[in-house]
Amino acid sequence: MRLLLVRHGQTPSNVRGLLDTAVPGPGLTPLGLRQAAELPDGLAGRLVDAIFVSSLVRTRLTAEPLSMERGLDPIELPGVHEIAAGALELKSDRTSVRTYLETAFAWGLGRLDGRMPGGENGHEFFERYDESITRAARTSDTAVVVSHGAAIRVWVAMRASNVPPSYAGDHELDNTGVVELEGSPSTGWRLLAWQGTPVGGAELADATAEDPTGETLEEALD
Repeated sequence: MRLLLVRHGQTPSNVRGLLDTAVPGPGLTPLGLRQAAELPDGLAGRLVDAIFVSSLVRTRLTAEPLSMERGLDPIELPGVHEIAAGALELKSDRTSVRTYLETAFAWGLGRLDGRMPGGENGHEFFERYDESITRAARTSDTAVVVSHGAAIRVWVAMRASNVPPSYAGDHELDNTGVVELEGSPSTGWRLLAWQGTPVGGAELADATAEDPTGETLEEALD
């Protein structure tokens, strides 16, 4: 199958650099709504069988223009929500951001025992994300899954067999950036494309936003 992992549109917390992971979470900024509105054009000509979203409202708002254009109702997947920040929720200070990113990306390198302060460990993250991707694979040949920056990057780091685990940490993933993979839960996944910029192009990127879950690890931890 083809799996298109789409990061949600920009939120106020992305602009402020907050670790905002709880349900239901914030909506989209005006720029985020513009980014979402570009999804139908960005995926024009692509066959899409199903559209999936997480439990956070920002993913449903991002998927709305595409779901209306394709006539597909978004389906909520329980496991593709953002990596829970736990005790770091709504923090933006350098120490908290570093702890969050270093913990999450250690999972992408295979060190799954580490636990987010007050939150999940890597085993728990991959169990719930894998389970939801398996559910999507059972029902579609080409699925759009609107998910979250850190969650997409860490899952791809561990699951894409044709790039090193460090790849996801070395490449940005802006709001509505699209990561395309091919494969299946049983045979594994190959990364086909990493579109780090918004589907509408660089003019819809916000270089001023304090958005650590979308930056390269070097930029975010500098």
